Order: sequence, then structure tokens, then C-alpha cells
Amino acid sequence: MNGVPVGIWERAQVESLTYFDEWIQDEQGRPLSLSLPFLPANASYKGRIVTDFFDNLLPDSDAIRRRLAQRYRTGGVTPFELLAVLGRDCVGALQLLEEGDVPADLTTINGRPLSEAQVARVLRDTTSAAPLGAYDGDDELRLSIAGAQEKTALLHHQGQWMLPHGSTPTTHIFKLPLGMVGNMRADMRTSVENEWLCAQIVAGYGLPVARCDIARFEDQKALIVERFDRRRASDGRWIVRLPQEDLCQATGTPALLKYQADGGPGMTALMNMLAGSEQAEADRRNFFKAQLVFWLLAATDGHAKNFSIALLPRGSYRSTPLYDVLSAHPIIGPGRNQVAPQKAKLAMAVRGNENYYLIGQIRRRHWLAQGRQVGLSKESVEALIQELIAATDLVLSTVAASLPAGFPADLAAAILDGVRRQSRKLAGMPA
Repeated sequence: MNGVPVGIWERAQVESLTYFDEWIQDEQGRPLSLSLPFLPANASYKGRIVTDFFDNLLPDSDAIRRRLAQRYRTGGVTPFELLAVLGRDCVGALQLLEEGDVPADLTTINGRPLSEAQVARVLRDTTSAAPLGAYDGDDELRLSIAGAQEKTALLHHQGQWMLPHGSTPTTHIFKLPLGMVGNMRADMRTSVENEWLCAQIVAGYGLPVARCDIARFEDQKALIVERFDRRRASDGRWIVRLPQEDLCQATGTPALLKYQADGGPGMTALMNMLAGSEQAEADRRNFFKAQLVFWLLAATDGHAKNFSIALLPRGSYRSTPLYDVLSAHPIIGPGRNQVAPQKAKLAMAVRGNENYYLIGQIRRRHWLAQGRQVGLSKESVEALIQELIAATDLVLSTVAASLPAGFPADLAAAILDGVRRQSRKLAGMPA
């Protein structure tokens, strides 16, 4: 982490992780994960708990992993094989290096400026299995970003985009359009605009969310997301990596089980985990509020990997801003390639007398029951609900007025009208 050796990850008959004694004793020392705390006598972790933690650093998609393996000739798609070549710039502060390899030039910013045409080339190459021929040797961009979407990352420094060199980290993630999604071929070609709009709405409701902008480079469109796991050092001379993990990692959950319905953590488990945050009251309130906002947005992908915590010295932690919020309102409907309204569901259930996933079945009383289960009073949940209802018209009108020129009008209408409709529905529900 930022040049300080943390431990060793090995693969023999099973994978193991052993922290270095010096790291445990360091004043900045902290476990890599809530699921991998320091053990008595510095015992090693072995088996699935280790593999699953590192697996969660990689893209979710098997197709993307196979393409990365082909591009970098790794010989396999296991986390150990892929991260051996991609682990120098991971989410959070981890750098994964061969034993004996020492990161150089940590306290400087080194990169090669890119023209618009070169950024466009990087974006095109993101979906290619071929090696990045234009960026040979040390210039080749090798990084690992978790998630289901096609994405890459670059350094922004001195007002321009750069390909980082050496130990210099990337500062911004570039997310490409999703295209046609799933067996039903749902049209998510405007996912870039969708996610940008959702971020503005989430921020309008007062929740912390990653800053993002839409940009074009020649024929390539991308959502550029400012990384909140990076910050400038106090002297401005280098970029510090900030330790964090997603809530699958924090709970020791394999990426394949990120959805609650598949066995992943739900609201109750994660609210209980956030009780240990150094800002527990605010983090728990924001998490619960986010679930309500996701219901308004029909944001159906709010699983455990799409929430993260910042890891602080000596095992403390707190929530990070929200990210990866997409509305399904544009693809909910009775038509071909749409999700039937009665089938649209949240990634985490709202717990009433049973688990309610389907957006159309969730009622105000279910939110109150869920709040009661996680230690929130009826009055505090009602106050949250009323706060959102009261804010909706102003939030939506403010966001609508901020839409950039050329923004897809049908997408904006579908999302803004969908949120307004859900808010009015909530307002009309009895407690």
C-alpha cells in the first residue's frame, strides 16, 4: 500500500495470505479486508476466503476475463494468474507485485500525454483481445477494475489525459456504453447518460456519490468517473492510493453471490456491519436512504459489490460515496426487449413479513418493517420517506434544467417521470 509491503499472497495446493509482522505493527497498518483481520500469532489465511477476496478485484464478466487472459497471455483466468499481470493498479490501495519487485517513483507523477485520438484508441482497445499495440513495453496500460461493465482508467494531470507510468496510479475510470444487455437484449446503449443522470438525482437527494461527466473522444463515448480511492498528497507532488473494499469483500462473499437472492448479503446484514463504522449513524442512515432512492429510480443493480467502505488505520472504516447507479425505468414496460413491470426487482429485498424484491410489490409498511429490523424507529423511517417525497419535485426540476445539450430526451423523460411516479405512489401509501 503506497509503497509499504503488506504481506504475501501465494498459490501452492491452496492459496494463502500472510501479513508481514512489520505491517501489523505499522501505525498505518490495517487489514486488507474486514473479512481478513489480523490473526493471533499472525496466522495465515488459506483457501476460498483468500481466493474470493482477490477474485472480487477483477471484472465480473467471464467474457472480459477471457479477453484479458488472451491479451496478456496469462495461460488461465484464475485471480492469481490475471492479477499477476493486472494487479499494479487495483481498486483501493493494493498493488500486487512479484516477490522482490519494489515499486519505484511513488512520490512523483509520471505519465505520457494522450491526444484525443489516442484516448479514443485506448477506449476502442478496451473491448479488444489484441495487445495494446500502440502502447508497447512500459507504456502498456495494465489495471484491474471490478464490475460488470466495459471500462478502463487513465491519469488526469496538468489539465490533460495521460497514460500513467511506473507506480503512478490512474485517477479516473472511463465506462463505455453497455449496449444490448442480457438474453432479453434490453437496450442499454444510453447507459452512459443513464448513469450520469442517476448520479445527479442521487446527489440531489443529498447522498454522497462519485463525481462523473460525459465525454466524447472521436467516435467513442464514455462516462468519466473521478476515483474516490485516489487523492493528491498534501504537497501536491504525488497521488495517494486510498484503501477500500466492496461489501462482498468485506463480508467474505464470492462475487458470484453478490445478489441477495443468490446468497449474498442483504440490507439487514449490511446495516449491521455498518454499525461498526466510525460514522455509524450517518452511514446507516445513508445506506437505508439509498435503498429508498434505488426504489424510486428502479435501480435494480444495488448489490453488495456496488457499495464500498474506506479502510482506515488499525481496522477502522467508513462508507464511501455511491457509484454504479443505473435506472431500469427506460427498459421497464410491456414491449419487446423490455422488463415486464411486474418482474422488475431490487438487488436487495425489503423485509416485511417476507422478502420483497419486486418493485411493484414493495409498500411503505415494508420499509417501516425493514427499518424496525435494523434498529431504526418508525419515526426515523417516516422522516426519511417524507424527506424524499418533499424533495422530489425540486430535485427533478433542478436536474432537468442541468441536462447538457443533446441529452437523449426519451431517456431523461423515462427516468424523471419514473421517479416522480414512484414518489407519488409512495406518498399515497398508508403506513
